[in-house]
Amino acid sequence: MTYRAAPDRYEGKMQYRRCGRSGLDLPVLSLGYWHNFGDEKPFEAQRAIARRAFDLGIVHHDLANNYGPPYGSAELSFGRLMREDFGPYRDEMIVSTKAGWDMWPGPYGQGGGSRKYVLASLDQSLKRMNLDYVDIFYSHRFDPDTPLEETMGALATAVQQGKALYVGVSSYSPEKTKEAAELLKQWKAPCLIHQPSYNMFNRWIEQGLLDELERQGMGCITFTALAQGLLSDKYLNGIPDDARINRPGGGSLKQEHLSQANVERARALNEIARRRGQSLAQLALTWTLRDPRVSSALIGASRPEQIVDNVAALAHAPLSAEELAEIDKYAVEGGVNLWEKPSTDFA
Repeated sequence: MTYRAAPDRYEGKMQYRRCGRSGLDLPVLSLGYWHNFGDEKPFEAQRAIARRAFDLGIVHHDLANNYGPPYGSAELSFGRLMREDFGPYRDEMIVSTKAGWDMWPGPYGQGGGSRKYVLASLDQSLKRMNLDYVDIFYSHRFDPDTPLEETMGALATAVQQGKALYVGVSSYSPEKTKEAAELLKQWKAPCLIHQPSYNMFNRWIEQGLLDELERQGMGCITFTALAQGLLSDKYLNGIPDDARINRPGGGSLKQEHLSQANVERARALNEIARRRGQSLAQLALTWTLRDPRVSSALIGASRPEQIVDNVAALAHAPLSAEELAEIDKYAVEGGVNLWEKPSTDFA
């Protein structure tokens, strides 16, 4: 059956924020394809998630060359969605992808920030996604073995060639973010946005990055707002059989992330959420978006109902000063930042 987007998709369900000092608005919730869009999940299940997101006004869909598993499969799935569903709505969408991690055999496919790898990866991504251009193209990680001028020069070339409208960085330190932004200004291709990990158990961006983004006029789109499910009701009473940790490609969620201390803090946060009439996942999103410098928060989903539940978080009242103070008792470092090395300038 031909897909027709919901006619009321812009009528109040979703909110939009300006991305830094650019002219671009982003939905405050964006759909990430990191998990659940690889070969392990039936395409019709993927389609149901993507359609529901778009029908709720989530017009930003975020990918990377290595999302799957296997690598590239999420972009292939999105390419099919573009051909069969989203093609008529391309101008309503913000599509992003990234290059930075290992991708193909040989010395030129091992990731990093070389001009050869970055631009070849973008060409491959465009073919997989059935697109002429992406709206945002990211350097997925800082590469200490490649001059930053080379990496940022490759991003600028992508803009100059018309293959990307905007560029950004992911998991860069505040210092390298500043350096990258200053370099891109020289090529008249401003750094639009930074994509860091951020949640109640991983608050590193509060130690200088958000301030640097504000100085540079850059937006911020966070990922892992739910700490890969730890900040939801999934693990409050043990590890269910269908948990990510038990699925192919789920190795990013480590057993140590589910420590007793983290689970106990999640239970305490769940009680705060319950008093507000929210789920723990909704509270985590409300908290992540409390700072207006956060343009958007990426969400993932294994079924459409989770998208609906996440969007419902936007209907709840902002957190009060008293609630924020109580949350701070439990929103402490939980050892869940898998991206600490690139974000501290070491790959």
